[in-house]
Amino acid sequence: MGVVASVAELGVALRKARKHLGLTQAELALAAGVGVRFLVELEHGKPSVRLALVLRVIDALGGELDLSGLPGEDSGHG
Repeated sequence: MGVVASVAELGVALRKARKHLGLTQAELALAAGVGVRFLVELEHGKPSVRLALVLRVIDALGGELDLSGLPGEDSGHG
């Protein structure tokens, strides 16, 4: 996907991935353990979604969250 700079861009990326996998919102919500309403709001870029649930959706799509470019990331833990 590349760099995601906003909640709206994240929603678009997740919707594209879901459709690419041929999943309905209800199917993905069930696989991720989230509600359909949550998934609809996430795909539409609602900024107040819960990160833990977003991570479940990403995992259910077979993806992972990869942070890069953060200060100190090359120095290991701490």
